[in-house]
Amino acid sequence: MQYRLAVLPGDGIGREVTSAALTVLKKIESLFSFSTEVEEADIGGAAIDRFGHPLPQRTVEICQASDAVLLGAVGGPKWDNLPGDLRPEAGLLGLRKTLQVFANLRPIRVFPELMDASPLKREVVEGSHFIIVRELTGGLYFGEPKERRQTANGLEVVDTLHYTEDEIERIVRVAFDLATKRRGHLTSVDKANVLESSRVWREVVQRVALDYPQVQVHHQLVDSAAMMMVQKPTFFDVVVTENLFGDILSDEAAVITGSLGMLPSASLSSRGPGLYEPVHGSAPDIAGQNRANPLATLLSLSMLLEHSFSQHEAASVLEKSVLSVISQGYRTADLAGRHHQALSTTEMTERVLAALEDQVGCQTMKSAQ
Repeated sequence: MQYRLAVLPGDGIGREVTSAALTVLKKIESLFSFSTEVEEADIGGAAIDRFGHPLPQRTVEICQASDAVLLGAVGGPKWDNLPGDLRPEAGLLGLRKTLQVFANLRPIRVFPELMDASPLKREVVEGSHFIIVRELTGGLYFGEPKERRQTANGLEVVDTLHYTEDEIERIVRVAFDLATKRRGHLTSVDKANVLESSRVWREVVQRVALDYPQVQVHHQLVDSAAMMMVQKPTFFDVVVTENLFGDILSDEAAVITGSLGMLPSASLSSRGPGLYEPVHGSAPDIAGQNRANPLATLLSLSMLLEHSFSQHEAASVLEKSVLSVISQGYRTADLAGRHHQALSTTEMTERVLAALEDQVGCQTMKSAQ
């Protein structure tokens, strides 16, 4: 079996973490007998510097011809003063829209060994393991008109929050399907007391819920949900919400885990390649220093193996390998604190490679017994 993978290193530490992922992917290929044709392309600031645009057409074509896309990170202060449509983030938004990756999955998981890295109390975060399902191609980020206007009374601005009923239903069904495979609890987050779009959102959730009688549905206003996530994160199982709310809530939920360096994400389409990326940013302050935590990217690679390559066993083994290195006490600088030696990006990748060998060896021994 052969797959095609587009790799977009992007900016800052993106090149380092995607390089780590490709090293691990090469090992997984040898262990599970498949191959991947990899093609790199530019996006974000790197594409601006080279081509004058954050999303060159060549990048789009490479991604569209692939089975999956692995992204490092985009952005940095170097490009902060550019117009909005030419900033690095515009390249990422454009790619999401082009690929129609409407369903963003962000697992929020507290690892027992990392609970003390969270600013929240151990008894609050212990046992937290939920997933945020964020609608990714609609809402305020893409609605039109989006503009500044000069009027007789001065400058005014407008952003449009636009959704169709079909757009809401397709993301809601993704969330319900996930809930049936987990604890059977769905929290739909909206602002139905104020926004008409949220009232329609809630109506669609209630209608779709009739097709999933085994799933318990809880409606929650976004401000209440934000408070609940830091007060009682164990309440949540699957959270589904629109684009802007999902962006904010998923970054807030990252605090629960103690580090953005541990959070993966998958953005899925109904008919094209999925887009996989760590939640963290480009971290220009440590770029090129071999200090970046590669684990969020490796967990994103695990999601890629699961959802786009259908290499379910390989995905499971990679996830277990990441958990193994954490349980053994290995840490990069973002998690080391005073009690652990900080490993470099390269050293942490080597630990994962060794854990992969161990995991596969253990499975082989069990099969032979």
